[in-house]
Amino acid sequence: MTEWVKITRSFDAPIADVWDMWTDPAKFQSWYGPMGFSVPVAEMDVTVGGTRKINMAMETPERKMSMWFTGLYKVVDAPNRLVYTESMCDPNGNVISPKDMGMPEGTPEVTEVTVELSEQDGKTVMVMTHAGVPAGTPGEGGWNMAFDKLGGLLGAA
Repeated sequence: MTEWVKITRSFDAPIADVWDMWTDPAKFQSWYGPMGFSVPVAEMDVTVGGTRKINMAMETPERKMSMWFTGLYKVVDAPNRLVYTESMCDPNGNVISPKDMGMPEGTPEVTEVTVELSEQDGKTVMVMTHAGVPAGTPGEGGWNMAFDKLGGLLGAA
């Protein structure tokens, strides 16, 4: 099992629009998370060294779930490259160890998301790599569902 998820998608949208979907909190809330999840909180200071705190939530008659993530922006090179760290946290932004969240032994406390955008034939190609999240896990499935939602908003190519 590879210790990173790498997903490539193409969108029928200008690169600036795809960049905005990753960096504008209101737009990020419109697509992020697996199907059935909403993003009630997206606090994003998209500057190098800036912090982010995201809440993904789902509520059905049978189940209620809320997950919080925090991190730091390491690279902000509009509109081509965005790199940020991600850790599970409590609602106040305090990092919670994966072990305390019931995750398997060896799950990293900090992972890193890299988003690379380029223009090809009038479309935007996005390559997202999430280092520290193994391929073939629910994390990869969640990303794919989120990108399906993103494609629905932008126009999948």
